[in-house]
Amino acid sequence: MTSYDVLVEELRAAGLDPDAVTAAIDAALEEDLPGGSVDVTSVATIPADATGAGVFAAREPGIVAGLGVAALVFLRVSAEVVVSDRLPDGARVAAGDVVMRVAGPTRALLTAERTALNFASHLSGIATATDRWVAALAGTRARVLDTRKTLPRWRPLQKYAVRCGGGVNHRFSLSEMAMVKDNHVVAAGGVVPAYDAVRAAYPDLPVEVEVTDLDQLRRLLDAGCDRVLLDNMDSATMAEAVRLTAGRATLEASGGLTLERAREVAETGVDFISVGALTHSVKVFDLGLDLQ
Repeated sequence: MTSYDVLVEELRAAGLDPDAVTAAIDAALEEDLPGGSVDVTSVATIPADATGAGVFAAREPGIVAGLGVAALVFLRVSAEVVVSDRLPDGARVAAGDVVMRVAGPTRALLTAERTALNFASHLSGIATATDRWVAALAGTRARVLDTRKTLPRWRPLQKYAVRCGGGVNHRFSLSEMAMVKDNHVVAAGGVVPAYDAVRAAYPDLPVEVEVTDLDQLRRLLDAGCDRVLLDNMDSATMAEAVRLTAGRATLEASGGLTLERAREVAETGVDFISVGALTHSVKVFDLGLDLQ
């Protein structure tokens, strides 16, 4: 059985803020039960004292994530719900595998069902998509990287799901790392002036600069930039960028990259491949809850 306190400690150990996750759950439940209203269908069809049990099962193969969040949803609806046999986030599952069991007041189980599935299905979808990229890059130096293209208020959970799938997190906020993009370059008058301005203002902060051609890359390397984003380059140009860099900076490939092209890009020798689609347009993982 999983207690409320255990779930909170699991979230904290995973790098998540339990208070923020709980607030997100409560906000999601408020959408279904505004102003303290009730699940009218369950109240009408299920006796108040009825109890039941159900299983969460995977309906496709993949990587699960967010099961702890889903378990917490049930406990927020009713402290009488018992959660058991929960697989750890990051576990690989096959179609038909039971990933979690719940038991308790039947009304509570059905009231919490959709919210729990929304969290777990979305996060498992991200973890599963990330795992596919990790598999495509296996044997190369490249790591798959997420972006800030996340759903508002979901960033910590979505980036957690990327980690569950074996991916790497890019910056969480605009303040923890400087990332000079094309519009910054235009405003500053060039890649080197933009880089120098950030380095002068924030000398201890990591800085990454986006380039669109090899000439910009050369100038940045001469200026001492040690992290460069290669934007929308073809594979031959990226391979030449790796040769020119010769280990002086880490290189991130970005810009509309697809899983079908992942191996080709990784074999150019870049260090990271960033994929916004991991979080902004991922397909949800097919999970279901079936009452026994």
